[in-house]
Amino acid sequence: MTPSQTLSLFLDLALILGLARVLGVAARALGQPAVIGEILAGILLGPTLLGAHLSDALFPAEVRPLLSTLAGVGLALFMFAVGSEIDLGVLRGRGRVTGWATVLSTALPLALGAGLAWLLADAHRQGPLPAFVLFFAVAMAATAFPVLARIIADRGLTRTRIGTTALACAAMTDLLVWIMLAAVAAMATGKDLDWRLALLVPYVVLMIAVVRPLLRRASEASRRRKARGTGSPGPREDLNLVVLVLVGLLLSAACTEWMGLHYIFGAFLFGAVVPRDGGGTLSEGALQRMEPLSRLLLLPVYFALAGLKVDLSGLALADLGALAAILVAAMAGKFLGAYLGARLGGSGRRPAAALGALLNTRGLTELVVLGLGLELGLLDGTLYSLMVVMAVVTTALTGPLLNRILPTSGRSGTTAGTTAGTSAPADSGPGERPAREAVPGSRRATP
Repeated sequence: MTPSQTLSLFLDLALILGLARVLGVAARALGQPAVIGEILAGILLGPTLLGAHLSDALFPAEVRPLLSTLAGVGLALFMFAVGSEIDLGVLRGRGRVTGWATVLSTALPLALGAGLAWLLADAHRQGPLPAFVLFFAVAMAATAFPVLARIIADRGLTRTRIGTTALACAAMTDLLVWIMLAAVAAMATGKDLDWRLALLVPYVVLMIAVVRPLLRRASEASRRRKARGTGSPGPREDLNLVVLVLVGLLLSAACTEWMGLHYIFGAFLFGAVVPRDGGGTLSEGALQRMEPLSRLLLLPVYFALAGLKVDLSGLALADLGALAAILVAAMAGKFLGAYLGARLGGSGRRPAAALGALLNTRGLTELVVLGLGLELGLLDGTLYSLMVVMAVVTTALTGPLLNRILPTSGRSGTTAGTTAGTSAPADSGPGERPAREAVPGSRRATP
């Protein structure tokens, strides 16, 4: 790396970090998730506002691969966090509401997305048609689990049936989304795949049957040594576990990349198999150590690179019509699917509507999905830009919709819990008990 590239890299990182932080704080002040401001920071640094010439001058072509490498590491850490936060145990005791809402809030957006993809294919399709249609449908079905967890916590809904049901639905939906995206990746790059793809199923079995128990044993051995006062001192012992998790995360990401899939699937899978019992020593400790670097620096770099690919300045009238259709399909599919599913499960109108609003949260997860589509050559620049706008708009509307549906949810957790619990006593299926955990399905709320 030349001195000029080093200088540009450091200046770009300072610009990205500062602007993302300022707009993230501003978004929080306006009652929005910080990720909204951080995504907007990336878009503002791109050609939409600055124009292609100035944007290219700020982020020279020779520096962008370096930024992309940093963003890739941040994305792998983020996917590990998403995987570690998904706990299918939250489905136990959630009854019919969760089941029906999960099915319909996934199936309806998939159907609407597939239909809309056929209409947009002639103007925007890249790559094989089946892969494009499936990818577009999956992109419409995604829900941002980490952002949703933060919104639920901020609204005081963590101990309500609405909050726990929303997190359970999002956990299942995210799992289905990443499985389907793995199929999309295989379809889109089929000509480059060989026998290595057949190793995916044995690899998943290996991770669950071998790697997970080994990680649990390592965590238990560390706790025993700390209890006896032997081995490395406490902080050093914790650091050893963090290094173990990081090595496993990177190796898992490398394995799925080698198989011909994307490295995000390996990072996600490793996060999902890290044991949660025993106080979540491994996953929680690793996340606490890794989050400051990922959250404050690496992910904003990812947002900036994503924003550099968004250009809304040259949209034609037809593109605005496509944007309107995308917004309607995305919001109606999620909202109506969740609402109808919750109602079929026995929920009242207001809790069902609140669930539909919550599951419309897309945020960073949608950006990751769209970035994968761009890498796989399934989206053109215009459609990618329109989908990023959809991700921002649907996430930003979650708060205002909740204010209308549950007017007290933003002011008092106690009042919100009362509203959620008493407005529809049938919000849970038979045999369900009120939620007691802080944030089910997530040991922490990622902003």
